[in-house]
Formats: sequence, C-alpha cells, structure tokens
Amino acid sequence: MFLELIGVIFAGFAAAGLVMLLGKLLGGRLPRWLAPVAAGLAMIAATITSEYGWYTRSAAALPEGVVVAQTVENRSFYRPWTYAVPYVDRFAAVDTATLKSHADHPGIYLADVYFFGRWSAVQKRPVWLDCANGRRALATSGAPFADGRPAADNWIPAAEDDPILRVACGA
Repeated sequence: MFLELIGVIFAGFAAAGLVMLLGKLLGGRLPRWLAPVAAGLAMIAATITSEYGWYTRSAAALPEGVVVAQTVENRSFYRPWTYAVPYVDRFAAVDTATLKSHADHPGIYLADVYFFGRWSAVQKRPVWLDCANGRRALATSGAPFADGRPAADNWIPAAEDDPILRVACGA
C-alpha cells in the first residue's frame, strides 16, 4: 500500500513536470492552473489503473496448482466508473495440488482455500468438500469428527453451481 501511494504521488509529480516543461517550450502560453490539474488527473489515473490491475497481478502470481474459484466485483458510488466496468476486489482460490482424501470416503476432500482481499491479508482456511452430496464444512481444530470426516451437524449445503466445489471436485 505504501509503495502504491509513492507511485501515485510520483505520477502526479511527473505529469505536473511534463506540463511545466511543455509550457516552457511553448514560451509560457499554457495557463498556470494546468500543471496541478494534470497532476491530479495523473494521480486519479494511476489509482484507477492500480485498482483494476490488482486482481490480474495477484492471480498471475499464484503458484501452480492454486486455482481461482470465485471472484467478487465491486461497484462504489464514490467511484462512478465502476458502474460501467466493475473491478474485482476479492477472490477465493483452491489449492488443488494439495487436495487430500480419506481412504474410506473417496468423494470427500480436504482442501486449503485462500481468500484474497484488495487491502487485507490473505486468509487460508482448510475446508472439507463433499463432492457427492454437494456440501462443505470448515475444518476447525475443535470440530468433532466421525470416522475421518466432520460430524453431520458441521456440514452446510452448497449451491449446485458452488465455485469452490466445482474447482475441487473437477480437479
């Protein structure tokens, strides 16, 4: 975040400097207010570019075997351009390379699911996934287990098109 702030400030200084240089080359015919306006527009453009590029950069940096399962797009009234083109500010990824299954229950997997947010730390959660019955359960240390899987009251039903189940069960 700090480096992004430095980049935005640098973009503002660079734009103002270019306008001032152009004004000198044109013999002072540009209005004086154009430099701060150019700086402000450059800073807004740098911020927008950073917001829209975050998901692409983050998804490209994922290690092999970690697959993006779901994205969440954002629209904000104080960012009116997001109503035309929303940007991704959160996503969930499943580590398919480390899926584990129980020998007695081949349709049930234990997967690490990573939750990424634009301005938040990455969260890693182990999740039980029942591909045959379309349900999942958060694997917590205090959860009771019955014969190698979570107890029946820990499962929650998932939608038919649940993206995390789709990625894990299709892997």
